[in-house]
Amino acid sequence: MTTLRIGNASGFYGDRFDAMREMLTGGELDVLTGDYLAELTMLILGRDRLKDPAAGYARTFLRQLEECLGLAHERGVRIVANAGGLNPAGLADAVRQLADRLGLPVRVAHVEGDDLTAAHPGSLAAHAYLGGFGIAACLREGADVVVTGRVTDAALVTGPAVAHFGWGPGEYDRLAGAVVAGHVLECGAQATGGNYAFFSERPGDLRRPGFPLAELHEDGTAVITKHPGTGGFVDVGTVTAQLLYETAGARYPGPDVTARLDTIRLTQDGPDRVRIEGVHGEAPPPTLKVGLNRLGGFRNEVAFVLTGLDIEAKAALVREQMDAAFREAKSAPADVRWDLVRTDRPDAPTEETASALLRLVVRDRDESAVGRALSGAAVELALASYPGFHVLAPPGKGAPYGVFEDVYVPHGAVDHVAVLDDGRRVPVAPAHDTLVLDVLPDPELPEPLPDGSVRRAPLGLVAGARSGDKGGNANVGVWARTDEAWRWLVHELTADRFRQLLPESRDLPVTRHVLPNLRALNFVVEGILGAGVAAQHRFDPQAKALGEWLRSRHLDIPEALL
Repeated sequence: MTTLRIGNASGFYGDRFDAMREMLTGGELDVLTGDYLAELTMLILGRDRLKDPAAGYARTFLRQLEECLGLAHERGVRIVANAGGLNPAGLADAVRQLADRLGLPVRVAHVEGDDLTAAHPGSLAAHAYLGGFGIAACLREGADVVVTGRVTDAALVTGPAVAHFGWGPGEYDRLAGAVVAGHVLECGAQATGGNYAFFSERPGDLRRPGFPLAELHEDGTAVITKHPGTGGFVDVGTVTAQLLYETAGARYPGPDVTARLDTIRLTQDGPDRVRIEGVHGEAPPPTLKVGLNRLGGFRNEVAFVLTGLDIEAKAALVREQMDAAFREAKSAPADVRWDLVRTDRPDAPTEETASALLRLVVRDRDESAVGRALSGAAVELALASYPGFHVLAPPGKGAPYGVFEDVYVPHGAVDHVAVLDDGRRVPVAPAHDTLVLDVLPDPELPEPLPDGSVRRAPLGLVAGARSGDKGGNANVGVWARTDEAWRWLVHELTADRFRQLLPESRDLPVTRHVLPNLRALNFVVEGILGAGVAAQHRFDPQAKALGEWLRSRHLDIPEALL
């Protein structure tokens, strides 16, 4: 059958608004997808729904369709998006009303069954990650627009592929190929040079990266590319970086298939074209992941600015003063965290570069304990603390924060349903065959480089990295661009060396996964993000820059690689 061209126009709720129009006008497409959901987004939509039961979906998507639905209809491009969030039925109705107002004969379907909130008391939102077969059912029945709730990000690609090529649920290699292509597309411009470790090698090319698309074939192979004339670039490095983003080991599990990331073969297929082939798949695991979001309490923070001399003594003084104020308060915060960030320099040419930041974060179930208890104590020190006392901004009222955790349920615990434009409901059968995710044996490693002269230098001179969050855990994917650099990296960057280079991980479980086909290592650091991004546990709550910190660390690197 013909090649299926699937594009992406959104990597998160808040991504570039005009990307939908850009993708529809920039070249040929069969399907345009949009990923609007993340762990934090589900919490935000849950809070929206508390205020308005009719809310709970990504309103930006509707505004984009206001401009682009007619264009998509004219060009015969189907739209598949998870913008339904917590209320896919409500979004589907809103899209129908929009189509009627615009005079467009557009058929709108939606997928539901992911909402398990009622089965998890105390959660604000509890949603299972569904696969692509509900989307496929909608498309097979003629839907022009399909909106879903919580499906896996890759399902936005596997669904259209299943509908187009007629794949069955047991065709695991083909499904795995589509999952890998979907994972590359899901974060938009991250596949076309955005957030790329070696961006400085492409000066002037990344001011406005285009969005990616995949040319999928019936055998499950794909080519990742972008529309001609758009910014950024697509090469083996950008695709490798995205494949490592928010993954872990060789097995990448999902509700339809477990994709074997250790079987992927990437080749440059021309300018801005990367071929993905060789992907093997296995039966999915026997359970579905369910993301639970709940309100954890309230948080507040203040950053004290410490300038010039005696930074440590100034920090100690204000800490003692604030701790005394908390002890005297009737409702002191339950959790108090201090971090001194030494951004100061000796003999600095500007006041800002002479200053350090002392960050105080407080949390409590009681909003009052992080409101007046913090702001009053901090403001009252204005004339009675260290010399040069000031703060970046006065602390305000406490803000609610969320807690994310994942649990697992059998496939049969969800009622996966495709709801068609005419109201018909098509049940989607759960996976018939499943396979428990056993640990794979370690792959054979290449021979280490021969001994030679070394130089102390940043890891990033010879390796790229990309990092991200999964609940309270972070992953850091590290890859080499040459076989020689890989031979050094795989022997040098052990889990113990990783802990040495990133001291925040020293007391945490760190698991190293080896992916030789990608010349890559993937590290999973458990618990470094506390209760997840919404809890704002650390300075970089989504671990977005953890990989860049690692690349900045110095090692003894063979001079032959530099």
